[in-house]
Amino acid sequence: MEPKVSVGILWNKEITFVLNTQYMCMEEVTTGENSVSLIDGQILWNGVLYKELHFEPINDDASFTLKNVVIGINFHWERKEDQQFQGALKLIVKDGQITAINLIKVEDYLTSVISSEMSATASMELLKAHAVISRSWLLAQIEKNKEILANEEEYSTFTETDNELIRWYDREDHTDFDVCADDHCQRYQGITRASANIDVVKQAIKETRGQVLKSEGKICDARFSKCCGGIVEEFQNCWEDIKFPYLVKLRDDVNSNDIPDLTIESESVKWIESRPSAFCNTQDKKILGQVLNNYDQETTDFYRWQVTYTQSELSALVLKRSGIDFGTIEELIPVERGTSSRLVKLKIVGSKKTLTIGKELEIRRILSTSHLYSSAFTIKKEGDTFILTGAGWGHGVGLCQIGAAVMGEKGYSYDKILLHYYVGASIEELY
Repeated sequence: MEPKVSVGILWNKEITFVLNTQYMCMEEVTTGENSVSLIDGQILWNGVLYKELHFEPINDDASFTLKNVVIGINFHWERKEDQQFQGALKLIVKDGQITAINLIKVEDYLTSVISSEMSATASMELLKAHAVISRSWLLAQIEKNKEILANEEEYSTFTETDNELIRWYDREDHTDFDVCADDHCQRYQGITRASANIDVVKQAIKETRGQVLKSEGKICDARFSKCCGGIVEEFQNCWEDIKFPYLVKLRDDVNSNDIPDLTIESESVKWIESRPSAFCNTQDKKILGQVLNNYDQETTDFYRWQVTYTQSELSALVLKRSGIDFGTIEELIPVERGTSSRLVKLKIVGSKKTLTIGKELEIRRILSTSHLYSSAFTIKKEGDTFILTGAGWGHGVGLCQIGAAVMGEKGYSYDKILLHYYVGASIEELY
């Protein structure tokens, strides 16, 4: 039986939505434009107060439009737009706001996610691999949430001492729905953008219907990133300290299994400053264009990259991004690296304060106006200039999208692609 997924879309004290076809709510048929507002901790709709509202579609092709949905939350391109969704609409009250939740079948949800994640030129094998990992990730998160709630666990995503601030970004703070619609989980925009690749995406999802990755009897938490930089990172170096047997260090290459110990600083420097062979070591615009929407032709290389800051630029940036006054930043010192050379901990030495920060996304967030490509970088200081030379794009755990795109072009089938990146896992049909 195909499960449903609940997706948190919008939070506000007032929400306007349009039922594009007939829906049932409170045993009445309703359609057209509607508005709700928060009054005394309840939802005011048509002059009556409710604790929650549930609009159930009458037909399979029913849809509704939510007005002013915020997309790209906390990114430099954050903006509002109207978005259209299939399935049911649920409205609840949480933390002094109305939350709009979309209830939709898993396979329909995946159609939207994959058509916005992947370009129209992506190969069928790459799309099929993506369908399996997106489905696996989603169902694994739902299971994980149920376990956290059932065990009444206090889930924390950071540790802090006087000398250290270690924070990671995951999505276990969602308790009223399974996933959110933003990049925080998987970007989901309903049927707003019926993109050019929608038919081929539907085919990829149909051909892998119900298939998930499993390991040790559980659905795999199938992470993925844009470009691993040549070696895949391990889960515990980016999120909580759990070792998954299928998310382990791995050379992104079939011709070489040589994996240097990149937790050693000198080995990391040597690795990042070279260009070892790897599936994701490509500058082929046709292949990059399969993975990168609105692909920026200026930046053709994510395998190796460089960023420079003057001392004053870096000091101002870190103050703005962290809210911590380090004074003038004098040194950036690698403290701990993961299996792919990604920094897990970085010491920032300032004239006023010294603090070690982590994990990888926190480091990337603080050292850039949006996000550094990755935390796999070396640091050189020349005069008052810091030169960061880096490898890869994203956290590097699990499937490497650019590497997988290259594998697809080389004729690898989707199952071979998946079992290359998720070591020892199996592909099983859940429904």
